Amino acid sequence: MKPIQIVTDFCNAVPRRNVDELVGFFSADAVYHNIPIAPVQGRDAIAATLRGFLDPSTEAEFEVRAIAGEGRTVLTERIDRFTINGKQIALPVMGTFEIDEQGKISAWRDYFDLAQFTKQMS
Repeated sequence: MKPIQIVTDFCNAVPRRNVDELVGFFSADAVYHNIPIAPVQGRDAIAATLRGFLDPSTEAEFEVRAIAGEGRTVLTERIDRFTINGKQIALPVMGTFEIDEQGKISAWRDYFDLAQFTKQMS
């Protein structure tokens, strides 16, 4: 499967909010760096991070506005949407995904404005 399709499938799985399904997209030693927050490594740590924002959400979506790939690297421009405690949050995000030879995400870096997220949560 092509890297762009893997990332598209991952983003399309987010609305189901099934952390086990989402973690299945990652290699065992994958790194997730939700910049400006410290990076985490490994499926368990990635699962814990995903649960941190998916478990309190009643709805979640990664709206991919643009996607591009070169080799095993895929870039996404997204609007990440969540409904948490009745509040609707829309966060512009730039994401970089690296896909390993087994078709798993080995690195995921998201760039976003933490203050924008915090403001929407208050």
